[in-house]
Amino acid sequence: MNDTSIEGVRLYFYAHLRARHDGMLLSEWLLQQARHQGIGGGSVFRATAGFGRHGVLHEESFFELADDLPVKIEFLLKPEEAEAFLARVREAGVHVVYATSAIRFGVLGAQ
Repeated sequence: MNDTSIEGVRLYFYAHLRARHDGMLLSEWLLQQARHQGIGGGSVFRATAGFGRHGVLHEESFFELADDLPVKIEFLLKPEEAEAFLARVREAGVHVVYATSAIRFGVLGAQ
């Protein structure tokens, strides 16, 4: 059995759906920056409800708040990629919440 898994980092960013940076949706900006750095992929997940440090609840059922639901932008990275990407986001002056966790990841099956 050929195990090609990698000890890595899951890097998450949490933002509001409409958050922007450099005139782009922040989620799109993060994905674009990841592509420019040669990162192999990233995903954006939209929440159906959530609240942040200010305690304001955002839910799909509240019409006036549904447009600003939380999103999670997630990347599976090698540790050095995660550090370089976080440095890029800091350098750009982006205001965003992030979290990391240690993981093992790989690809199964034929490519």
